[in-house]
Amino acid sequence: MNNAGQNLERQPEEGPTPLNVLADLASRLRATSSRKAKTDLVAEVLRRLRPDELEPAIGFMLASPRQGAIGIGWATVSATDTLTGANSHANSTDDGPVSIVDFDAVIDQLQTITGEGSVEARVQVLSGFLSRCESPTADYVRRVLTGDARQGALAGVLTEAVAKAAGVKAAQMRRGVMLQGDLGQAARVALVEGSEALAAIDLEVHRPIQPMLASTASSAAEAVEAIGESSVDWKLDGARIQVHTTRHSGNARTAIYTRNLNDVTGRLPTVLELVERLECESAVLDGEVLGFFADDERPQAFQDTMSTFGTHSGQPGSDSGLRPYFFDLMYLDGQSLIDLPLSDRLERLHDLLQRSGATAASIPSIITADPTQAEAHFTAAVEAGHEGVMVKGADGKYEAGRRGKSWRKVKPVHTLDLVVLGAEWGHGRRRGWLSNLHLGARHSQTGEFVMVGKTFKGLTDDLLTWQTERFLELQLSDRQITTNGTDGDDKRQGRNVVFVRPELVVEIALDGAQTSTRYSGGVALRFARVRRYREDKRPDEADTLDAVRALL
Repeated sequence: MNNAGQNLERQPEEGPTPLNVLADLASRLRATSSRKAKTDLVAEVLRRLRPDELEPAIGFMLASPRQGAIGIGWATVSATDTLTGANSHANSTDDGPVSIVDFDAVIDQLQTITGEGSVEARVQVLSGFLSRCESPTADYVRRVLTGDARQGALAGVLTEAVAKAAGVKAAQMRRGVMLQGDLGQAARVALVEGSEALAAIDLEVHRPIQPMLASTASSAAEAVEAIGESSVDWKLDGARIQVHTTRHSGNARTAIYTRNLNDVTGRLPTVLELVERLECESAVLDGEVLGFFADDERPQAFQDTMSTFGTHSGQPGSDSGLRPYFFDLMYLDGQSLIDLPLSDRLERLHDLLQRSGATAASIPSIITADPTQAEAHFTAAVEAGHEGVMVKGADGKYEAGRRGKSWRKVKPVHTLDLVVLGAEWGHGRRRGWLSNLHLGARHSQTGEFVMVGKTFKGLTDDLLTWQTERFLELQLSDRQITTNGTDGDDKRQGRNVVFVRPELVVEIALDGAQTSTRYSGGVALRFARVRRYREDKRPDEADTLDAVRALL
């Protein structure tokens, strides 16, 4: 065990850590924009926590409890006010202040309450807990349960803070988190068991890892010139999948996960059937599922693929319009391949698909260092109805969860994945719908979202109906905005805006960007229009403010 782990050995008389420690931390994090300062603040707190408090605390800091979705929203939280009183929280109880483990136990209890009368029962349990909290702590509990941490300490900052507290390199910590698939669990390994245990974390079949991500490039030629010898793959506009399969005697199993690591095995019987024909003992593959129209080799639009993906019955043939394509192999027959060069991984992938009679599941690609060849492959992809190409360094490792420069996506139009921060109620024909979107880009240093523009273009009636319902579910506040720099920079005083939790990612097409004093990021989108919502992406996967500025 390293020194960091030993520091966590606390004496029993010290007792559990009060929850107000995290509430105070959240307040201090909101008060600073410095990434280094945030990292130092979190690391200081992490060193104080007991081993059994680490996973719950990490979840609370992310406003994403370790238990996952617990079905608590603003309606339930607001209902507690009638029982506890808005400001009637006791300063203490006979048992002392509520602790981190107390809050964790309450969430466990809330998860068990289901069925008829569960809403009222949950309100009673939560009200009882809130009545034991001091006012700032009660406010913190509400923010955690509704996903409204608003402290700027996203996963990247927390990962660096864990590394600092544990005395390990940030790169080693990031790798451990990505291969463990859970920041809280990896933090406990680093802080309690030490660097050797952290380094021992490796890819395991049936423990999904975060997918490798790509930066952007303006052209295939530019990407190849920057990277060198590359695999240039057609970029399919489908749904990302990660497949894990084992054939061991008595333990045969195949599972299919989304890019958000949700298990969707039962929804893709055609994909499952193909994977189970692969001639291997075990494998982990990265790929896409893409929809095609009947009797047509032209691919469906993303929303049509996702519709088929999400609505079929799961019975044999119900997903027949979907085809799997694989572009990477991270594990094969007992060996992790993520540290091998891409060229080696592709050779093994192509061999596996060929000997299994599944070459149709290969994505069209070429290995080249010639920018002209890369551009020709890009043109062929677009003419075939696909998004563009992915340019990947031939000698690159598989860096799970990283948006590295060894993978670059090239599309024929400028697009950005941004986060919805709010929306204005429409007028005229759009009266009754939330229409004009407030769009935010992720600040690469703080992790916070910075407003970069608005748009009401590209929205169909169906999309307006859907987003209005969804925004009201995610509502943080509804207030009149009257300034030209705060709350969205709307000079038309009195425009009613619903501000929402920054959870929805939307793909925006645009003509470029321009410098602007209207938004704090100093940049604004030009002729932005909605292409689609990216429900398969998390907010921390949205494009950065630097990506917007790069379009100037």
